[in-house]
Amino acid sequence: MERNKDLVELMERFVKTDGTHETAIPGLRFIRTSEVSEPIHTVYEPSLCVVAQGTKVVMLGEESYRYDSASYLTASVHLPIAGQVVKATAEEPYLSVHLQLDMKQILEVIQSFNQEVPNRSSGRGLVINPISDSLLDAILRLIRLLETPDDIPMLSTSIIREIIYRVLQNDQNDTLKHFALVGSQAQRIAKVIELLNREFAKPLKVEELAKEARMSPSSLYNYFKEITGMSPIQYQKQLRLQEARRLLLTENVEAAEAAFQVGYESPSHFSREYSRKFGLPPKRDLQRMREAFL
Repeated sequence: MERNKDLVELMERFVKTDGTHETAIPGLRFIRTSEVSEPIHTVYEPSLCVVAQGTKVVMLGEESYRYDSASYLTASVHLPIAGQVVKATAEEPYLSVHLQLDMKQILEVIQSFNQEVPNRSSGRGLVINPISDSLLDAILRLIRLLETPDDIPMLSTSIIREIIYRVLQNDQNDTLKHFALVGSQAQRIAKVIELLNREFAKPLKVEELAKEARMSPSSLYNYFKEITGMSPIQYQKQLRLQEARRLLLTENVEAAEAAFQVGYESPSHFSREYSRKFGLPPKRDLQRMREAFL
């Protein structure tokens, strides 16, 4: 695909080293890695991810999503995932574009272009779709604005609106539409997800979450699992363990202290769940991570 070659060449002008690179366009960043990576645990925000070169696999709960330059990923809500670059070399590094999505902009596009929002259930909050020439062309035009920074304030918003429009044309992205609609079940689940991300260290009370969503506990459970692929308790556990791992690596705290900070009352319980999640107990996993960064 000629446009894909253009995207690789364009990104190589702006990205010379591995890592995540912010740009002058708000919400737009580039990612580059020149080798296959270990699984990286993080929380996806509502976003559009386009691979220019290489291949990535994303794990959400027990599900696996693989995408490359022929496809793109959309996340409709904050989701704890494990992402792994599985195809990358020094000669042909993994290159991807990450655009944060604003639900207000999505709603404006829906209203402006009379996009229909189907009544069927929301579906999973993470979707892989084939990329179209029209979507790729809009992404190229957005990135080219970096060559003329004075044009960014005037033109970037309209191009991002076009990108959102192209994404919403695909029926598989109906979930994005649901999350943008005020009062929808998806948006009520989004409020619960925001609460969990903000207060994951606190004890989980399903009744309070259901009240926040204005749903019964059983309805909350079903819709939450439909969107995230996991229950609220499993979601909270993912957040706790990811934050604990970050504390161990960057804050130089002991495993027991990390456990208490993220909400565990029992260090032994924390260690068991940590081992199931990351494959090693905290101390040995920390040693492995530090050796990997040397």
